[in-house]
Amino acid sequence: MADTTATATKPKAKPATSSDELPSFPMPSFEMPKFEMPKFEMPKLEVPAAFREFAEKGVTQAKDNWEKLKAATEEATDLIEDSYSKASKGATDYSLMLIEASRTNTNAAFDFATSLMAAKSAAEVIELSTAHARKQFDAISEQTKELTSFAQKVATESTEPLKASVTSAFKKVA
Repeated sequence: MADTTATATKPKAKPATSSDELPSFPMPSFEMPKFEMPKFEMPKLEVPAAFREFAEKGVTQAKDNWEKLKAATEEATDLIEDSYSKASKGATDYSLMLIEASRTNTNAAFDFATSLMAAKSAAEVIELSTAHARKQFDAISEQTKELTSFAQKVATESTEPLKASVTSAFKKVA
């Protein structure tokens, strides 16, 4: 006879995974309770004619004021755009004047350097230096006057529409 002995076999251990580590529970589903809005009986109120008339007058005034404000805003926008374009053009012209003055002064410096190279004595160098300094002082003075005058003209032209508009607005108010 054969002796049969039952040996208990151990179950093989599975490798642990993240889903095996945490037990999974069914998630309860929460729903918002649904309520019906209560129905309230609103009594019919008759608005007196004076209140209706007052409300209509207020709406009419608000519309009129809105139109006036809109027109004033559009006018102010146009004035600001005009002033900005004049100032922008003036700044561009001013920059071009500065570039021209720089070109003139640079050419004068190169002409002076060329004449210094041709000088034969120290007295001639001093004479050329003195003449160049006098000439440059006069040129720079004239350029400064032109640039200042132009800057004042641009500033006046740029702000004139705004000044006229503000003056006009104060006259309307007064």
